Amino acid sequence: MVEIISPGKTKNNHYIRIVINILLVMILSFSLHSQDNPSTNQKKRKVELIYADENTILRDDLTGTDIHHIIGNVKFRMDETTLTCDSAHYLPDKMQITAFSRAHLEQGDTLDLFGDYMFYDGSIDIALAKGNVELIDNETHLYTDEIEYNVLTQVADYDKKGRIINGENTLTSTIGVYYVNQNLLHFKDSVKIVNPDYVMTSDTMNYNTETETVFFTGPSEVHGDSIYMYCERGWYDTKQKVSSIWKNALIDNMKNRLKGDSLFYNDSTGFGEGFRNVVIEDTVNNLFVMGDYAAYNKVPERYFATDSAMFIQVTKDDSLFLHADTLMAFNIPDTIKEYRIIKAYYGTRIFSKDIQAKCDSLTFSFQDTVIRLYKDPVIWSADNQLTSDSMALFTKNQETDRLELYNAAFVAIKIDTLRYNQIKGNNLIAYFKNDEVYKIVLKGNGQSIYYLLDGEELAGVNQSKSTDIQILLDEGKVSEVIEEQNPAGFIDPPSSLSLKEPRLEGFKWLNNLRPRKKDDIFIKSKKADLPISPKL
Repeated sequence: MVEIISPGKTKNNHYIRIVINILLVMILSFSLHSQDNPSTNQKKRKVELIYADENTILRDDLTGTDIHHIIGNVKFRMDETTLTCDSAHYLPDKMQITAFSRAHLEQGDTLDLFGDYMFYDGSIDIALAKGNVELIDNETHLYTDEIEYNVLTQVADYDKKGRIINGENTLTSTIGVYYVNQNLLHFKDSVKIVNPDYVMTSDTMNYNTETETVFFTGPSEVHGDSIYMYCERGWYDTKQKVSSIWKNALIDNMKNRLKGDSLFYNDSTGFGEGFRNVVIEDTVNNLFVMGDYAAYNKVPERYFATDSAMFIQVTKDDSLFLHADTLMAFNIPDTIKEYRIIKAYYGTRIFSKDIQAKCDSLTFSFQDTVIRLYKDPVIWSADNQLTSDSMALFTKNQETDRLELYNAAFVAIKIDTLRYNQIKGNNLIAYFKNDEVYKIVLKGNGQSIYYLLDGEELAGVNQSKSTDIQILLDEGKVSEVIEEQNPAGFIDPPSSLSLKEPRLEGFKWLNNLRPRKKDDIFIKSKKADLPISPKL
């Protein structure tokens, strides 16, 4: 006798199940072989006729075997298994039963197999049922036209379409294998699971009837009222509504799409995590958050990204790319409508076609579309560099409208490799048109140095002080300077210019920190292309 030792119900372990199934096949092959070698059988299986209304025995002269024609309330016993039907043909020598009408095979206390017709071969413990077939195991009901059931290994399989009802789930497929001992169903070809909350489709999947967990082993989709999911590997607990998916994994909750090498999502709590190459797409605001780790919460809606984190805002003409060590986004309730806030922490850098920036941290409010930069911020636009203690960048219709600099405002405008127009003061507002600065208004303790040009020739340099200063620019060049309240200054002619170009106190040219392309936002600094000049 070959004793099969069950390994138990190993939850969520696909590979152990594969090994177990291979062992079962090997054991079954050995069992089939042992039928031809009686010495290998420690116990010969029995088929017994327990009851029948009529039993007519005919002898087949050709084969020399007896054939029993049995009618009425037929009942057979095969060890711990029974078979009942309305009528049957029975070959005792071969331990074969052909059951007709209302055939019912019962194994143990929980498994029942029904069919209009059933053939049972006791030598190999296999039953073949046809016509209105139903297999019941605890809470699992399997319906199909034809099924083969191995009584020894407790494995049932069909290849003519089947329907399984388990809990709230209805599963259909063309091909299926049910491993009763392991509470595991394997489906292939046109697999579909229908639940009150969603519909799953796949080419190949496994299903645990006890835990009601689906295991995806091929391209699979989940469609629900508030969620869409795609993957090629993973699992989904239909009771707890918890999933872990990988290989081209995608989750869409109709507000945000989450992609990554592997994703975890709890649909009951609305919490999700992504690992490696994670992308969160905000489909409402047309923006993306990326990183190698991300966490998401649906209510209240917020997400968090780190490890190569990047924020992308897509516009009609340009896109803004932002990198920081950590990115966060969350919604703020408002009397009219809630709005979103995005925060970036530590080593923040921004690149777009027209504007680049760096700072330690920033916030972006979707309520007033304002980006606020903190701690040593720098913004570059064309040949302009703007620095201060903190800044606020105002946008309108997805274009830069104005930039406000607070405390220690400083603007440097590059003329050539040696000369810079410079403006400094307490606070400053730079106005933009088509993403270029066209007017600068400085308030409090204004100082300026700007070069006077006659065409391409240098005509002199103006150094002045004034409480307030207004500067107009044309294509990045200073066209007019208006000094307000107590102006004072002087103009040096070209002949008196020093070899050392004049600098306002606090001047520094930070071109080595400027992102020149999208990938530069991940670089902390580059080799300086111009040393900082001493002040005059």
